[in-house]
Amino acid sequence: MDSTGITYKEIYLAGGCFWGTEHFFKQIRGVVATEVGFANGHIPNPSYQEVYTDTTGYAETVHVQYNPDIVSLDFLLQMFFKAIDPTSLNKQGHDEGTRYRTGVYYTDAADIPLIEKAFEAEQKNHQQPLVVEKQPLENFYTAEDYHQDYLDKNPTGYCHLPQSLFEFARTAFAQQRQQ
Repeated sequence: MDSTGITYKEIYLAGGCFWGTEHFFKQIRGVVATEVGFANGHIPNPSYQEVYTDTTGYAETVHVQYNPDIVSLDFLLQMFFKAIDPTSLNKQGHDEGTRYRTGVYYTDAADIPLIEKAFEAEQKNHQQPLVVEKQPLENFYTAEDYHQDYLDKNPTGYCHLPQSLFEFARTAFAQQRQQ
């Protein structure tokens, strides 16, 4: 709960390189905070250099905090599936390795039915099975500061997501509300 009495919710999303995934979710109205880090691995407090070796079990992940009075988990998951190739195992864009796998990691068991529904809806769009992890969050370690808000600090920095997707994220919420 924040100082105004609003209780925020959270979800952890692994969508390939966390620089673009974070920037994408920051564009969505109702997302109140993002933080990049490493989720569901097997060593304590890993560095980026350790995760980059693909031996730690971690996925580059974005911790998304959102105001459920403004944006729903269902909408965030719909947007997540627009930003990834859910049938590509350990690869998004030019980025390859287990650290770039896709996943939805939850902290609230009450979210499981919504997550299941989103996965079922997305599967209907694909002939191949989805390879997106769907698991409880086991652990999360914040990445080094230079990774936080990377594309804000480096507007021409590398990103596997197209610029048009960021604009889509800024406007999709308003378009959904008008329907």
